[in-house]
Amino acid sequence: MRSMLRLWALTGVLAACTGCGSGDPEAIHRSTLTLDTHVDIDPEYATPAQDPLNADIQVNLEKMTAGGLDAAFFIVYVGQTERTPVNYARAQADALAKFDAIHRKTESLYPDRIGLAYRADDIGHLIEESKLAAAIGIENGYVIGTGLGLLDSYYELGARYMTLVHNGHNDIADSASPREGLGDAPVEHDGVSEFGAAVIRRMNELGIMVDISHGSKQTALDAIELSAAPVIASHSGVRALGDHVRNLDDETLLALRDNGGVVQIVAFDLYLNVRPPEYFEARNALRDSLGLEGFVEPTRLDEPTRTEYLAGIAELDARWAPADVSSLVDHIDYAVELIGIDHVGISSDFGGGGGIVGWSDAADTANVTAELVSRGYDAEAIEKIWSGNLLRVWREVEAVAERL
Repeated sequence: MRSMLRLWALTGVLAACTGCGSGDPEAIHRSTLTLDTHVDIDPEYATPAQDPLNADIQVNLEKMTAGGLDAAFFIVYVGQTERTPVNYARAQADALAKFDAIHRKTESLYPDRIGLAYRADDIGHLIEESKLAAAIGIENGYVIGTGLGLLDSYYELGARYMTLVHNGHNDIADSASPREGLGDAPVEHDGVSEFGAAVIRRMNELGIMVDISHGSKQTALDAIELSAAPVIASHSGVRALGDHVRNLDDETLLALRDNGGVVQIVAFDLYLNVRPPEYFEARNALRDSLGLEGFVEPTRLDEPTRTEYLAGIAELDARWAPADVSSLVDHIDYAVELIGIDHVGISSDFGGGGGIVGWSDAADTANVTAELVSRGYDAEAIEKIWSGNLLRVWREVEAVAERL
């Protein structure tokens, strides 16, 4: 089935994009500006407990260099909680702590190795200086509270995209994943709220990219219609190949194309290779047996627990094969065929559950380029997918902000 899908997708891609052909994967990777739009960071990031140079995490500076990953959006993520004054204040404090961590990395700890990009063109300038490039995205508009003022503050700190919503509805919009534990109904605003529309207007005025990932379908369609600038889906997959609420269906992808936006196909196993209910039952049973709750990052477990957990996951993977780089490019191929080479990019979601066989951390990044080459993409097409399309949207967002 997968080989048939590859053949179908490759045929469509070759017809859909210009300049597709063969090439040397290593040479193409070295010459391509590679940009990952979604790398999550821990609360202790850029502290003595987690050195961004060489900490045992999926993305550190040494792994970026080894894998030829030139740039990444490091994410100010705060999870959704009950919407109370105390929780709004806590969310904002947690957000500022992550902004501070990214600034420490680029300004105090390793300014000779990585710089912070405030404009799209800064990415290329930093690469020319033989530095890595960092940019900042916010995941979950919950961190702005119930007013617009913090958007300006976050923009000044470097935020250049904001995911409107995460798991659970917020004041801005409906989530693709309502949370019963927070009292969420299936639908709260029927997409983007009136406040959310004002948020999008202010993001357009400032030059912050609107991110529709994690939003419900109606949220995504509303945001696309409301935004005066192209929008992004910073880390999503294709619903036609993976029937998961976090993936985008064809209607949404086509609307994104017509808006001039870009979907960043994400290396998240469960979005690329959707599992049956039995898999999740077995995984939950494994976590329960080890006393674990929620998202599990193996590197943060003690050695005996980590060993037992990884052995259990290996058993599950033997029964239900995990996604690999080929799976990722299957989703890229589909999106390119449907909406065109100018509207598709790549993200990892490293640090937030991302990682697949063949691209398990930043050091493996060249494997993605190699798979693209094997599918028939040439250097020009690969440059667009790795960075050119996202940078084009970013520049258009800047231009809209200047006009507004």
